[in-house]
Amino acid sequence: MMFDYQKICQELISDLPQRQKEVLLRRFALFAAAGVERETLEAIGDSFGITRERVRQIEEDGLKKVKPKVKKYQKIFQYFKQYLKKSGGFKKEATLLEELGGKKLQNQIYFLLNLDSNFERMGETAEFFSLWFIGRGTPSKAKEILNLLSCKLEKIKTPLSLKEIGSFFSLNNSALSSCLEISKKIQKNPEGLFGLTHWPEINPRGTKDKAYLVFKKAGEPLHFSKVADLIEGSLVQTVHNELIRDPRFVLIGRGIYALSEWGYCPGQVKDVISKVLKEEGPLTKEEILEKVLRQRLVKENTILLNLSNKKHFLRDSQGKYKVLEI
Repeated sequence: MMFDYQKICQELISDLPQRQKEVLLRRFALFAAAGVERETLEAIGDSFGITRERVRQIEEDGLKKVKPKVKKYQKIFQYFKQYLKKSGGFKKEATLLEELGGKKLQNQIYFLLNLDSNFERMGETAEFFSLWFIGRGTPSKAKEILNLLSCKLEKIKTPLSLKEIGSFFSLNNSALSSCLEISKKIQKNPEGLFGLTHWPEINPRGTKDKAYLVFKKAGEPLHFSKVADLIEGSLVQTVHNELIRDPRFVLIGRGIYALSEWGYCPGQVKDVISKVLKEEGPLTKEEILEKVLRQRLVKENTILLNLSNKKHFLRDSQGKYKVLEI
């Protein structure tokens, strides 16, 4: 449904006193060029040589005179109301203004919403973007859902699709999408998965996070040069340096890295042997080879050479090896 929002706004303020009209025009940037922001009370007050409180009073008086006229345009407000109902009763302000007003008429939509008491606005906070809603309990319900979802994400520690999130709540996709888009704590990545904002899978920061995502997507160990190839604009040496420094990555072969979360332990081959023996107890040479080769992409001789180091390992009478306690 299309309305001539610009013409309607002109008609609504047409017979206001000049100062009230100018304050509303500037406060809502009604007929300014696209992208021009609404002016603050202070900025308008400075230009008039009056206080910001006086500007607020002039704005309030102007809106009181305009509001009775909106009865003539109830189809518009019914349209706005239906839009919000389909979205679960609320919508992120930036999305709502863009979807209803396009690029050129967002200020007019914002002005009209301020004229009908059925529509309420919640300003931006540290956790949520500003939004418009109908029904007083709506923001509280949205916050409750997002808090529950945040707790679930903290526990499972992996991004989820909209369908997977939907299985937790009795909401349609439109309402659930409205919920997610107002959150600053939960965001969507380019693959369409939702997770906590600080997760590298959602908001990668720098080369090391991008490298982490490359490994997650590959699901297998990779040479550092291959990782660099898969990160657009990266330098091989920079990638290698990041892999060396970050404990999320473990060197398991010549230039080949894996994620520690896959069960790979850090350290040299002798450190891996020591860890295996401390966890498993005395083992045969064959058992040690099998377990260490799960952790390192090296030749068997490399493992046997380390195992023969009598400063670290001792072979008992049964031919099993254990860590030499010093």
